[in-house]
Amino acid sequence: MLKRMFVAPDPGRARLRFAARAVLGIALAVVVCGLAGHSLAGAVTGGLAALLALFTVTDPTVRGQAVTTALLPAVGLPVLAAAAVLHDHPVARDLTFLAVVGAGVYARRWGPRGHSLGVFAFMTFFVAQFLRATPAQLPELYTAVLLSVLSAAVVRFGVWCYERRLPPAAVPAPPGGRGLARVTTRQAVQATAGAAFALVVGQLVSGQRWYWAVGATWWIFVNTTSRGETLVRGFRRVLGTVIGIGLGLLTAVPVHGAPVPTAALVAVCVFGIFYTAAVSYTWMMLWVTLLAELLYGLLGVLSPELLALRLAETGVGALGAALAVLFVLPVTTHAITDAWIQRALRCVHACTAEAAARLAGSATADPAPRVAELEQLLGRVRLSVAPLVHPLNPMPARKARARRVLTLLDDCAREVRGLVTVAADPEASHDARLAAACWRVEAAVEALTAGRGEPPHRPEEAPAEPALAHLHGLERALAELAEPLRAPSGSGVAGA
Repeated sequence: MLKRMFVAPDPGRARLRFAARAVLGIALAVVVCGLAGHSLAGAVTGGLAALLALFTVTDPTVRGQAVTTALLPAVGLPVLAAAAVLHDHPVARDLTFLAVVGAGVYARRWGPRGHSLGVFAFMTFFVAQFLRATPAQLPELYTAVLLSVLSAAVVRFGVWCYERRLPPAAVPAPPGGRGLARVTTRQAVQATAGAAFALVVGQLVSGQRWYWAVGATWWIFVNTTSRGETLVRGFRRVLGTVIGIGLGLLTAVPVHGAPVPTAALVAVCVFGIFYTAAVSYTWMMLWVTLLAELLYGLLGVLSPELLALRLAETGVGALGAALAVLFVLPVTTHAITDAWIQRALRCVHACTAEAAARLAGSATADPAPRVAELEQLLGRVRLSVAPLVHPLNPMPARKARARRVLTLLDDCAREVRGLVTVAADPEASHDARLAAACWRVEAAVEALTAGRGEPPHRPEEAPAEPALAHLHGLERALAELAEPLRAPSGSGVAGA
């Protein structure tokens, strides 16, 4: 976990800029709310709205990000009103909360925009429970949300829009299907069932802080697609919460809501959330937990007993998520892992074909977007394989095969990047042997993704010519992938 935090690569300092901009945007939002004369509840609501606007909006283009950001209040304000109006009607409030959970997860079928709007809707209802919002507070909370989203947009799209200098991010589409065969539909049912369990049991644990359990269930389902991914994420959430509570006992409790040190620590937490989110969910949850403790300190209710209650409610939420993915329309790790691996292999072939066309003199061939897509797909493969390589996995043979698959896919990506670099050189020229090598790559990918035919050809020693050397390296990695991918069911990655 420490290695992921301090050694993880940060190409182009993307995570550093992402985190620094978040601190700036959220600070501006809180200052604007303060200048508008808002209470502490309004400032907290505004700060959270700005955090979500900067964190959850991940459309591939700047224009798409701006549209999604503009739509956030349209989704959040009606949900905020419903939560406030139903505050004194527990049954209606709980049923509405579950409906928001189900709709928020189902919205992921529409890609990054649906995901962002779903998260914003859920967190708007959540913060209403956190602050115990009433109808009388709605005008102030509405204004806080609008001002904060606007402040975040000013920072993101005006003051510091570093994305304008970058190519559009490749965002892999979620697995398809119809009806209950669609993963997002099954997850919507699972999340609603898990949240219902967390809501009922959470209220038995605490009639005031039950929403922590629902929140834990919700966030465990975010960015997961299979049973294994969800279980691993639940474990990491509990671990991050435990560490965060321990850190809070050393920092947040002694500070006890003092404005200046609390503000400084909140800024550190915000930076930590954004900087670690891409590399370690455990670290992110540590910072989220410490941030919540600091906010409770500002509200004057922080105590060791409250921290123990938060841990208990987080455990309830994790249990709800685990029961849901195990017994309610389960999505196996094998099905998701196989789908992402096949998409990554097809992208390897597409990258190779574009690079070969570029080397052959095509002016329109551009392998760069395919390489970016491959990096995103490999990220999804790593996420889906994470349960198989987890230290607590009791099956060493399956763990070793999964690690072998990841290593070989990384080898494929390295050879593809090298080939694309060669193709980008204006001095590079076409070699007649490139076509034959690319055809063999295509045949190897077909054999691996179709699950039939002879194992891919294992080439001899790679030639010195750079492009052919990368193609031969790619062929060798694809040939070696045949063994772990074709392992008998139940004994390898395919049987996970």
